[in-house]
Amino acid sequence: MVKMAKRGGTFTALALAAAMALGAGSVAVVAPRFDAAYLSNPIPEYPRLSRRMGGGNKAQRLLAGETLLTHVLRRLRPQCGVIAINANGDAEQFGEYGLPVIADGFTGYAGPLAGVLAGMEWAAGQGADRVISVSVDTPFLPDDLVWRLREAEGRSGIALAASPDEGGRLRDHPTCALWPVAMAGALRAALESGQHRIGQFAASHDPGRAVYDSQPFDPFLNMNTPQDLGRAAHLI
Repeated sequence: MVKMAKRGGTFTALALAAAMALGAGSVAVVAPRFDAAYLSNPIPEYPRLSRRMGGGNKAQRLLAGETLLTHVLRRLRPQCGVIAINANGDAEQFGEYGLPVIADGFTGYAGPLAGVLAGMEWAAGQGADRVISVSVDTPFLPDDLVWRLREAEGRSGIALAASPDEGGRLRDHPTCALWPVAMAGALRAALESGQHRIGQFAASHDPGRAVYDSQPFDPFLNMNTPQDLGRAAHLI
């Protein structure tokens, strides 16, 4: 699910994809990432996030003449049979994409995890048993992401994308992950207890990892500022 369908389900730059199986049987949810969600639904506690891209809808920011959401969808569509957008606020802003838009069902600010929960519950309604989340500000997602995450499932069924940073240290990308729909109850309980950190929740359930090379550039490179968009244009 691309949290364009989720920051904390709000219009954030996160994408979720629910997968029943590989290929055409997969279901995907796209959500704008939490920065994006903040842009359309500013949250006082995190004003800096809404300013980094200069205001507006992050998912609709242009990279090489196309929106970030368009780039993410192009990467996901060959891998997933169904895609939805997770976003809080005005769903009509995504009308041109012709995709279902799902809002967070968890009240209050809960971060990207609320979007994951929304994706799980939506995916369950589609008959899926897994959901894959991705960020709307990650336009270079690997074309084998769904397959690799399925192969990397941990004992709990969770799998995270990961890649080495500039120093060679492995870094998790928990917004780009595979989540079993059966964990919706545990996730809701965690949110109700005040646990809102997506990486912390994932780490507490022994996740597997799909590790990608960061050369020639990290496929999970995310766009946080106009300068990031400018630098990334030559990679398209």
